[in-house]
Amino acid sequence: MKLFGTDGVRGEAGTFLTAGLAMKLAMAAGIYFKAHSKTNKILIGKDTRRSGYMIENAIVSGLTAIGYDVVQIGPMPTPAIAYITENMRCDAGIMISASHNSYEDNGIKFFDSCGDKLPHSVEEEIEKIYYNEEKLQEAQTTGKNIGKAKRIDDVIGRYIVQLKNSFPRDISLKNMRIVLDTANGAGYIVGPTVLEELGAEVIVLHNKPDGFNINDNCGALHTKDLCEGVIKYRADLGIALDGDADRLVVVDEKGVVVDGDQLLGALGAYMNERGALKGGGIVSTVMSNKGLDDFMNEKGLKLFRSDVGDKNVLEMMKREKINFGGEQSGHVIISDFAKTGDGLVSALQVLSLLIKTGQKASKALRPFALYPQKLVNINVKIKKPLSEIEGLESKLKELDKNGVHHLVRYSGTENKLRILLECKDAKKMNLHMDDMVEFFQKALNA
Repeated sequence: MKLFGTDGVRGEAGTFLTAGLAMKLAMAAGIYFKAHSKTNKILIGKDTRRSGYMIENAIVSGLTAIGYDVVQIGPMPTPAIAYITENMRCDAGIMISASHNSYEDNGIKFFDSCGDKLPHSVEEEIEKIYYNEEKLQEAQTTGKNIGKAKRIDDVIGRYIVQLKNSFPRDISLKNMRIVLDTANGAGYIVGPTVLEELGAEVIVLHNKPDGFNINDNCGALHTKDLCEGVIKYRADLGIALDGDADRLVVVDEKGVVVDGDQLLGALGAYMNERGALKGGGIVSTVMSNKGLDDFMNEKGLKLFRSDVGDKNVLEMMKREKINFGGEQSGHVIISDFAKTGDGLVSALQVLSLLIKTGQKASKALRPFALYPQKLVNINVKIKKPLSEIEGLESKLKELDKNGVHHLVRYSGTENKLRILLECKDAKKMNLHMDDMVEFFQKALNA
């Protein structure tokens, strides 16, 4: 069984992601990190899911069993774990979260001592150790060599300082009214705190986690309440985070969601105009809208496309020596301030753009027109290799012939097939989408 997906290990808590799996995975990861250890400390954070208690205790047991000392910091955003791991000189960091998934799921993400997500090659090494029972048994310690664990509750201050340092010192959020939806997730304390300390008037939605309401009709994937809240409170901006606060969705002052690609274009151009953009371009993914390509060309910048996943975006950013990139879904990486997608860092850059330009969000954050694009997700029981689906190749050639850009891929975290089509002619695109959905429903769910 393969453990790692596109973003760590993720699945339903108690069935796939059991306490036993978590403990064994922690031991395997600990064995790997011990070979490069400098401080013999590993940091653990989590979001607000009830299952986080079970998984956290299992991970602590696994790490201490092989002699690691563990620092537990409780509910914190994923990007905070990346930052604090490096800041506290830990050998590694672990985040317990299934990000935007509902409460039934949970996940385990690993960071190295520099706060970077692990490359696929390291994940493969950990997976090999996981299945090596002899190695796991040999690594277990006794007596004074067994590790210890302690909980620290005040590290949130370090992350708040880091966030505030990402915001220009010559401006403040005074006179800005912001509606913030924290998705009943890991950003429910730090999000309002940072915005208020920088001077904003903040109306907070969905900030009362109970272990089961994370992402439940709220946050980055469900923006109805946020859109209505912006109108109700006559706010300048709406900000939605997901469950682990590494994703950002913005709503303008008219209560309309800003497309993720338009947000990337606006921020990239803004950074370039003030001399902060490095590498002469930005990185997005294969799912980004063709309109973003056109806009970057107009600005004399390059658009690099990576595979889906913020880890892949960051790898390409490093390779091309670029400091800005992201995904249409809301993962935005500004590597001057964060090692991974950070919803709050990104939100502060959006607010900086609005204040510096003096423009309303509805204008400033829509700098180009989008090509008509449609994404459909199909639930599947088994992820049959696309190369084995009879008739698919001819279907894709037909799309190419008709000028319809396409991307067909399985989700790395859910049992879903994603079909993305894009075309200047929306009517043509919708007809082809209906045909593709019918084709796959027969091919995969017959």
